[in-house]
Amino acid sequence: MAETPPRIAFQGALGAYSHEACLQAVPGMIPVPCTTFEGVIRAVREGRADLAMLPVENTTYGRVADIHRLLPESGLKIVAEAFVRVRIALMARPGVTLDEVKHVRAHMVLLPQARSFLEARGITSEAAADSAGAAADLAETAGSRDGVLASEVAADIHGLEVLARDIEDMDHNTTRFLLMSPQIDTSRRGDKMLTTFVFEVRNIPAALYKAMGGFATNGVNMTKLESYMVGGSFTATQFYADIEGHPEDPAVKRALDELAYFTNMLNVLGVYPAHPDRG
Repeated sequence: MAETPPRIAFQGALGAYSHEACLQAVPGMIPVPCTTFEGVIRAVREGRADLAMLPVENTTYGRVADIHRLLPESGLKIVAEAFVRVRIALMARPGVTLDEVKHVRAHMVLLPQARSFLEARGITSEAAADSAGAAADLAETAGSRDGVLASEVAADIHGLEVLARDIEDMDHNTTRFLLMSPQIDTSRRGDKMLTTFVFEVRNIPAALYKAMGGFATNGVNMTKLESYMVGGSFTATQFYADIEGHPEDPAVKRALDELAYFTNMLNVLGVYPAHPDRG
């Protein structure tokens, strides 16, 4: 009996940019679309998917809302990162020409990114819950002359024709994704490793300053440090951090030991190789 191919969960409909991230990072896995980020996490925890692909930040819009809150409690660990360049395509039903398209639908975050193209052609827009979902709806709407802004993957999946490519205003717009697994993998899988963790500092004067000092004195590069409130309290703050290096590197170990001294909680979310697109 043939083994069932592994499955990967992502938020959105088939053809979403998260789906594109899955195709690039793990092309042989079966995609499992989910409505919410919480649904993605549940799919893995309940055994309906083997891995999860979650977006964490975008070069234009910053961090993805709620993700940093969800990750520490998800029970999943980061095993890789992926980067997807957000290329926006205008698509329509077969036979419709670009000049015929007067109205488009797309996710509310995507629409402003193609404002120049739309305004130059007098095309009006409407926000949709999901760009790939809008593509699926359009494919089922016979006779429509409307368009959708989404990835070319969405056009391929839903049988739409791409009328214009790369219509985004900024050519650097990129989303970073995290590949999540139920098990942590601390093996060295590349020359450049990253470690991601969350922590909560002790309630003592200058605790954060002292906690960060170990990374500076040991020459460990911290590429990300973000704070977020927990438990509805203005005084309970957790921090999310990415650093270069592996926990077994002597300098990283010393820095983490010093960090632990000034924290109430320290949770390593993953140890994984830096993606070549990180730069």
